[in-house]
Amino acid sequence: MERFDFIEIKVPAKAEYVGVVRLTMSGIANRMGFSYEDIEDLKVAVSEAITNAVNHAYNEDDQGEITIGFGVYENRIEIMIADHGGSFNLTEIKNGTGPYKSSEPVENLREGGFGLFLIEALMDEVKINNSYGVIVLMTKYVSEKEVDIDGDQISTTQ
Repeated sequence: MERFDFIEIKVPAKAEYVGVVRLTMSGIANRMGFSYEDIEDLKVAVSEAITNAVNHAYNEDDQGEITIGFGVYENRIEIMIADHGGSFNLTEIKNGTGPYKSSEPVENLREGGFGLFLIEALMDEVKINNSYGVIVLMTKYVSEKEVDIDGDQISTTQ
């Protein structure tokens, strides 16, 4: 089993907490050795996913929570953003995720799902689990040459 650290935070589903999560993301990514550009991409992707959850997960009367999980591996970070509060069972969530297909009706991912196109452009992998609420699972590798071992993407050497 691959070793990793797991950091989980919960914030109220309110726009003013997006910055708190961006700062946390930035701190973790910086510690892992991500480049400045990659850290900026991570912050934008996380902001999009949280904003989407804030805007669509709860109605005005029900101020719920958003749970954010960071899986910190040697060569990558996996970020989970769930709009239903609760804690993560990492294995269960990973088993329930599938690739986000642009052919899926956006309604399945809640309106405003266009943020997912941006997230997909900024991250190396994006998966969605909508078995209960919507969970976005995003992966970014520390070094671009790690991105795709099976060769169907162009990789750059540093």
